Amino acid sequence: KFKLRKKRKPTHCSCYLIRFKLSLFPASPWMDSRKTPNKIDLYDVRRRPWYIQGAASPKDMLILVDASGSVSGLTLKLIHTSVNEMLETLSDDDYVNVVYFNDKAMKAACFQNLVQANVRNKRFLKDAVRNISAKGITNYKGGFELAFEQLSSLNVTQGRALCNKIIMLFTDGGEERAQEIFQKYNADKKVRIFTFSVGQHNYDKGPIQWMACTNKGTEHTREYLDVLGRPMVKANNKAKQVQWTNVYQDALELGLVITGTLPVFNKTNTKRPQNQLILGVMAIDVSLDDIKRLTPRFTFGPNGYYFAIDPNGYVLLHPNLCPKNPKFQEPVTLDFLDAELEDEIKVEIRTNMIHGETGHRTVHTLVKSQDERYIDRSERSYTYAPVKGTDYSLALVLPVYSLHYIHTTIGDTITQAKCKHFMLVLPLCWCCLYFFHSHREYCKDLKPSKNNTEFLMDFNEYIDRKTPNNPLCENGVLARFVATDGGITRIYPKSAGLDWTEDPETYESSFYKRSLDNDIYIFTPTPYQEDTNSKSRELTEDSVLVSRAVNLDIDGVRLKPAVVGVKLDINTWMTNFINATLKMNCKDEICGCQRNDEHVDCVILDDGGFLVMANRDEYIGQIGQFFGMIDPILMVNLVNMSLFTLNKTYDYQSVCDPKRESKGSAAGLRSVYVPTIADILNVGWLASAAESCITEQTQYFYDNEEKSFRGTLDCENCSRMFHAEKLWKTNLVFVIADAKLTCMSCDHKPLIQAEQPSEGPDPCEMAEKPRFRKGPDACFDNNERVGHVIILSSSVFKNGNHFPHKYKLLPGIDILHCMVQQ
Repeated sequence: KFKLRKKRKPTHCSCYLIRFKLSLFPASPWMDSRKTPNKIDLYDVRRRPWYIQGAASPKDMLILVDASGSVSGLTLKLIHTSVNEMLETLSDDDYVNVVYFNDKAMKAACFQNLVQANVRNKRFLKDAVRNISAKGITNYKGGFELAFEQLSSLNVTQGRALCNKIIMLFTDGGEERAQEIFQKYNADKKVRIFTFSVGQHNYDKGPIQWMACTNKGTEHTREYLDVLGRPMVKANNKAKQVQWTNVYQDALELGLVITGTLPVFNKTNTKRPQNQLILGVMAIDVSLDDIKRLTPRFTFGPNGYYFAIDPNGYVLLHPNLCPKNPKFQEPVTLDFLDAELEDEIKVEIRTNMIHGETGHRTVHTLVKSQDERYIDRSERSYTYAPVKGTDYSLALVLPVYSLHYIHTTIGDTITQAKCKHFMLVLPLCWCCLYFFHSHREYCKDLKPSKNNTEFLMDFNEYIDRKTPNNPLCENGVLARFVATDGGITRIYPKSAGLDWTEDPETYESSFYKRSLDNDIYIFTPTPYQEDTNSKSRELTEDSVLVSRAVNLDIDGVRLKPAVVGVKLDINTWMTNFINATLKMNCKDEICGCQRNDEHVDCVILDDGGFLVMANRDEYIGQIGQFFGMIDPILMVNLVNMSLFTLNKTYDYQSVCDPKRESKGSAAGLRSVYVPTIADILNVGWLASAAESCITEQTQYFYDNEEKSFRGTLDCENCSRMFHAEKLWKTNLVFVIADAKLTCMSCDHKPLIQAEQPSEGPDPCEMAEKPRFRKGPDACFDNNERVGHVIILSSSVFKNGNHFPHKYKLLPGIDILHCMVQQ
């Protein structure tokens, strides 16, 4: 059956059933890339969120921690670890908060109510739990009272799971039973209580066992899922619904995958309540790479893309979904509004998609560039619809010029193309800071050939022959190029192709994608290398790309099939730049932008605030550097005058340490990096493990149509005047100012534009105004037919290998369906 399913659905990575035994198809050895001694493996699939998601309905969980003086020392450390492990069992459909108590009860973090159990909130709660200290006396009444108030809050606007309500008590034990609290808040037994006795102590376990037994829970973590799964068993077919997970990294380094899970019930015809159990969870992996291979990426164009989101608003497909930590322990949760630049219309689109609606919107929105250094304002068309049989929603995003594409058949020949289209291939000749339109009719003398290959060779030779030899046009131009969706198509002269350092894949090129989005000339300097010593750096061979899209109108349809441009030599351009600004026969103090002038600084910046040209040798070595690092006070004033607008973005997928190389592998069990005992004993593991973190980056862009800006920089005992002008039909701004050296008291802290570690947005503020989400449609929490069983597990692992009947391994289970009805 496994083989038949694999043959019918080859894109499915693996099928498996998990309880105490793993059945996996196709067979694959467990990969231990860490090469731990003796192959110690503590991985437990039953503690993973994807497994719990398939084995129980969503939960509203309140974790109650005993922080009295009796739990000090090792017991408190064990409680910290236990709470962290409990948080790891929660998925994005769950809600959680942590309360601790001694003399009085308090919230562990700033969260006033339960919050969604996403990666960031759980990490924040873990940090808060780590700061809990033991002191005072045990006050169960106060702790449970606050816990019930948290679960029963009626004025909560943040949303809840609105399903299983549970309290998890971690304590070393005690004599108090808090009966009056349970009678007051939980007489109807709608809140389950699980109690966990932690550490070695002499307390009687009777009181905490009674708490769990009276409130439909247990006192052991192992039965946590058994209890919550019983209502699903009794609901039978109503509960048999495939649930799809968030995106996560596969254990065997297959890459990003999603998993469909389905619970397997005990259908034994018996009235014994012990059989009200879930036997396990069936699941199947689907690789995101397989999904991507099925989509016509090159039909969408370089700025077109598709994405999909789940009911939480998290993306499972998106070009900006690229987690940098291959061993990240949590699902990859990137909200759609974090994957793109948020605005009101995108919030509306996200809400409609979560509701499963079908729709279409055309919006003017901000778009971050491929290299994340620039922001452009462009028009995008969003078309979205639900994915049948799942709770996902899929969207297609296209710019206006990608709504149509050129489709050819075998019968078409290149000679059918009109010559006027080819005239646009080399329409410009760059000289100094100016350009001249070429009036040559390139196609006039070109004779068609019956052979396409021969025609292309004749055409290329013809273009080379007809290219003007004006020395002014050759001066400072390192190369001319034509780029299409297929890559860098042609470079002239041929020798320039050997030294081409830019990415030849145009779908990954920032200059190419930006040129398509802007009907102007895009100047792109070579990115500045931070590790370069700019002081000792002489005039270099760095260059500036100048590019513009080719526009075609065919029967009223707008297309942009190519980008043409040149590569300028910086040294030559600097000379031309200075010569173009000099005043002839000038007797004034300032006669233009003279080289290394002691009175004025002349710079050209692009629309991201990066240096493109200057009149100082010391600045030439910093071409491509963000100007806020070179002249911070001038850059601050340009921002204050609204020449530039800044936008701060966060990357939730970063790592604090270098990324490790990943390698392909066969399909296997989804997993995470779980440190073994050997790892814990090896202190080096703590230092070498890559840690996920948040980084922030600031982009600057033009946000108004003003062309001219003037101002004065006032400092303590001096001032600097400046004048800025945007250059027509380009993304450049020319700035002339009193030299920085004339007023050193204006020194200002450098503005950092590059990516840097960050704490990210305040979790407390985000919890007060959470984004819209939708939980599962069905909830299985309480069922009157559910028998109540307290399973004492003291004999489960007695003598090392003894299992009661219900825990025996399940040989011979025939898994007929790896993927249930799709």
